[in-house]
Formats: sequence, structure tokens, C-alpha cells
Amino acid sequence: MEGVLLINKPAGMTSHDCVAKMRRIARTKKVGHTGTLDPDVTGVLPVCLGRATKIVEYLTAASKTYEAEVTLGFSTTTEDSSGEVVEKKKVESVITKEDVLEALKSLTGEIDQVPPMYSAVKIGGKKLYEYARAGQTIERPSRKITIHEMTLLSDIVSNEDTVSFRFKVQCSKGTYVRTLAVMIGEKLGFPAHMSHLIRTASGPFLIDQCHTFEDIEEMAEEGRLQDELIPISTALNHLPKLSINDTLAKKVKNGAVLEVPPGFEQYAAEDSIAVYDEQGTCLAIYKQHPEKPHFLKPSKVLVI
Repeated sequence: MEGVLLINKPAGMTSHDCVAKMRRIARTKKVGHTGTLDPDVTGVLPVCLGRATKIVEYLTAASKTYEAEVTLGFSTTTEDSSGEVVEKKKVESVITKEDVLEALKSLTGEIDQVPPMYSAVKIGGKKLYEYARAGQTIERPSRKITIHEMTLLSDIVSNEDTVSFRFKVQCSKGTYVRTLAVMIGEKLGFPAHMSHLIRTASGPFLIDQCHTFEDIEEMAEEGRLQDELIPISTALNHLPKLSINDTLAKKVKNGAVLEVPPGFEQYAAEDSIAVYDEQGTCLAIYKQHPEKPHFLKPSKVLVI
């Protein structure tokens, strides 16, 4: 079994839980996910099976789209609704639509973000959540992320002590949306947390394409699961595509260095390039040669 399966991750499961379940359903050990989702978060989780596990890193690197709800009025240890309350401040002033739009605008583009303590980022050989569970808070270096777009999706809803609203965000790999919710709260002058989150897209994959585990188990029982997997060559369609002849394809399978073809200079400098043979099979992923900028070097050979 080989390809990419799009799972609509249910609440209450970690991404690792989803991988473990797919190993049982597909009866293979070669399964990997393409981007961690917290247990409370639902939505698009592409999972790679068989030889497709070789392309996990290229799917993980793609931008993500989320629909989130932020609640102003109190913050939590985990920055979402599952954590303990850290700080409270009753929202007595009126938060207008213009206030929220200005906050979203100010956080759009390339920004610095500090990973939350309850995350899998490693510092000093340990994951941050391991420090957090031991009651420790440590210094975390900020990282550059890109918020491509943020859109307000709802009215500003006032409750007894809090205010909530929903927004849509398209962002780069490595963005913590719960931390983004806290940052939005800071812009508006209140402690805040992320009260709901769903991933609606991961790179080119949309939530409408995803399957529930109930669907997946039924497909497996009926022998239809392989038919529902997205082929490797299709899953990499978001990368620049270089088609080569069969003579050159033999060299690519052996890891040959290629000259940057005309028109691919910009791609070579910025992106990974997917190399396909005449039959439309993706043979390898190439990047600009670190010492010879006019040449491409294989970073991953997919077909031997």
C-alpha cells in the first residue's frame, strides 16, 4: 500500500494516535503524518503510507489554513481551552470590528513568535511540554513565521466577562495558532486563549477531501483503501515540476547532478523541484547545489 491518505482528524486523538490507528487498519508499519495537530484540534491531517513516507517533509513544509476562535478575558497554561487559567481580566470595554481587524492586520506578514511551553519543540534535548509538566518555564528563542492572510469570520460576541470571535488564517509551517490567539489578545489589551480550532487545508489538500476513520475502516474492509490514496506524483503537485527524458531518468535514479534548465533559475534558488519521467512518475526531489548554483543536487531519490 502506497500513497497519501487525507484524514479528518477527530477531537481527542493526537496525530501519533492517528498514525498508530492507520498502521493497524492498513497493516503496515510504514505510516507517517505531515504536521502535528493538538488533541483538541480537528481537521486535515495528511498521512503517508508505504514509500510515500519519503515525502513527508515536503508535505509538512506546505502552508496551512485554519479557522479559529479566540476568547478574550482570560489566558491559560496551554493557550487553549484545555489549560488552567493563568490570568483574568474582565472585558468591560467595547471591542469593535475595527479594533479586531486592526489587530489581525498588525500580525500579518513575517512576524516573530515564541513557541508555547506546551509544545513538542525540543530545547536541551527535551520537549518543551516535558518541562511544562514538571512545572518549569524556560527561555524559548523566537522563530520567524509568516502569516499570509487573516480574515475575520464572525461578529464580535460579548458574554458576561469575555468576548469571542472567529477568524481564518493561512500561515507558514511552524505557526502555533493558539499562540497567535494570545498575540491577538495582547494587541487588544486582554489576556486571551484559543477556544476552538479546525485545520481546513494543508498545502493543496482541503477538508472536503478528507475521510473519517469510520469511512477508512469501511474502505479497508471492502478492499478499496488503495484506490483512495493520493499517488506520490500527484501529492507533490505543489512543487515546481521538471520533466525529463528516459535516458536522463536512469541517471536521476542513481543520484546524478543536473544542470539547472532554462526557466528554473528562480525555482532552484527558492524551492525544491520535483523531477518526473516521461510516464509522469516522480523520481526524485532536487535542490540547488550548495557549491554549484547552476546545478541541482538530489535531496531525495524516490525511485531506484
